[in-house]
Amino acid sequence: MEVVNTPSQELALTNLAFVSYADIRRFPGSIALVGDTLVLTLRYPLHISRSVCRIALNGIQRRQVKVSAGDSVTVSSFVPPDDFKLALLTLELSFVKAKANPEQLDAVLLAQQLRKRFLDQVMTSGQKVTFEFCGINYIFTVINQKEAASSKLFKHKEFNLEKLATVAISDISSDPTICLTSTFGSQIVNGPEVLSKFVGETEKNVRDLFADAENEQRARGDESDLHVIIFDEIDAICKSRGSSRDGTGVHDSIVNQLLTKIDGVEALNNVLLIGMTNRKDLLDEAMLRPGRLEVHIEINLPDENGRFQILQIHTNKMKENSFLSPDVNLQELAARTKNYSGAELEGVVKSAVSYALNRQISMDDLTKPLDEESIKVTMDDFVNALHEITPAFGASTDNLERCRLRGIVDCGNPHKHIYQRAMLLVEQVKVSRGSPLVTCLLEGPAGSGKSAMAATVGIDSDFAYVKVISAETMIGFSESSKCAQICKVFEDAYKSQLSIIILDDIERLLEYVAIGPRFSNIISQTLLVLLKRIPPKGKNLLVIGTTSEVGFLESIGMCDVFSVTYHVPKLKKEDAMKVLQHLNVFREGDIDAAAEALDNMPLKKVFTLVEMAAQGRSGGSAEAIYAGKEKIDIDHFFSILSDSIRY
Repeated sequence: MEVVNTPSQELALTNLAFVSYADIRRFPGSIALVGDTLVLTLRYPLHISRSVCRIALNGIQRRQVKVSAGDSVTVSSFVPPDDFKLALLTLELSFVKAKANPEQLDAVLLAQQLRKRFLDQVMTSGQKVTFEFCGINYIFTVINQKEAASSKLFKHKEFNLEKLATVAISDISSDPTICLTSTFGSQIVNGPEVLSKFVGETEKNVRDLFADAENEQRARGDESDLHVIIFDEIDAICKSRGSSRDGTGVHDSIVNQLLTKIDGVEALNNVLLIGMTNRKDLLDEAMLRPGRLEVHIEINLPDENGRFQILQIHTNKMKENSFLSPDVNLQELAARTKNYSGAELEGVVKSAVSYALNRQISMDDLTKPLDEESIKVTMDDFVNALHEITPAFGASTDNLERCRLRGIVDCGNPHKHIYQRAMLLVEQVKVSRGSPLVTCLLEGPAGSGKSAMAATVGIDSDFAYVKVISAETMIGFSESSKCAQICKVFEDAYKSQLSIIILDDIERLLEYVAIGPRFSNIISQTLLVLLKRIPPKGKNLLVIGTTSEVGFLESIGMCDVFSVTYHVPKLKKEDAMKVLQHLNVFREGDIDAAAEALDNMPLKKVFTLVEMAAQGRSGGSAEAIYAGKEKIDIDHFFSILSDSIRY
């Protein structure tokens, strides 16, 4: 169409484009795309020329389309999509002609006039619009545009997870930040960013967060829109008052400032405050009372169905581009990734991709381009990734396997009986409704296999959460630090439906010394309380303790808090014979004599003596013996045994 000037100055200030009556009928909705970027509303004034194929644009519009009067411009129909509504504009205001003296404008009145004049017009980022206000011509530039915060929190009843491409899956994702950014379009405030080194600046930053909501509530009252303020890592700024020892009192002032804004005399009704933290215990109690952060939502790990959806999302692009091998079974991967968070599952997918890419990289020529057509992420890549990426929360498989380095060995009927009884307790925890807490104490001499048996029960239980509490992980800790660590393990266990906690060498946890005797009363009282504490509803817990000092535990009343106590004995002759037959390092005729010599010997001591004898008289024979090529000399074994004074 041919470009002409706007017929009058009055029409030039409307931001409309004008065409003839015959032309306007060709554009449904009277909205047209002029050029490549400018969307204008069309009108047909009575006094405009009746010439067809002409469009009248003002000077600002011609400048944006980069045309002059008399030039031709492409004009096409523009059909807005469904729910195409602009609710919030950020404008930059300037004079049409530069003025020496500044002008003061009523922002509220100006906003009302702009909404009235440009109602139902389409605005684009970067667009310039001229208008008249109080006898002065102005130009505003659209800086930003977005949907405004609505008083309706949940606008969509259904979410297409694959289109959203988030990990807000199933019940709720394990990452709170992603969940909230998917639902609300509000700015997230990182807790540490509020802090400032200048006096009073931190409190000002908190007040500035509520400034927009305060101004809108004063102007519009109950008609104001909802403002969502999201604090990520809120524990960084809302610590319990009086706990900080920096001497400045800044953290206390932040809490006081937030409390006055949330629930003070002039509390705001148009603010939704959301805080996210992994350390709820650090928050000030006043922040968690009704009227403040009163709704507490615990975001748990995704279940199997949720993990399957997460894996689908992260592998969707690979599947679309034929990079995913047909042998990849996402359902199987979801079943094998218990206790994995959304971020950890994403890490598994990325690790699997790296394995696939490594196969295409030539170490001889790193500049060789990759053959994209041959890149396939296979099931083996995912299996290798699972070995590399382990969940931070859940069963500590490595620690459990470390407790039974020699694997499962048939140690005779007494040990087998205790194992079966312990597994019955596991079944009881799974199905019981009246006893959510079951405790078991394995006592016996040192080296009898108590820790190995407890670890085996934990592995075979297939529980989601299995943790070992041992003194070796708390070396150098103070008594209060040990208590805090023990409490944290129990608190984490309460988050899982089925959990096992193994208290390995309780006397070492209690810092027991026979001379005196001396032990930590603080830790003992902590364990006594936790071993009696009933888990939350729907959470079942099995606690297995091991000790070599049952007499000491009885003296402090520790044995009374365990539901059952099993004695793990030393090996008898027939039990030692089964162990030696399993090891297969003695000649058939020597096994009976060796077993008789090992009568009433702890299991761990038996393994140690056998390994010492396997070295041979001059050393270096162990490899041949374990390979089955040679056998241990019985006389040398008796010599090793006689040198062992204490067992």
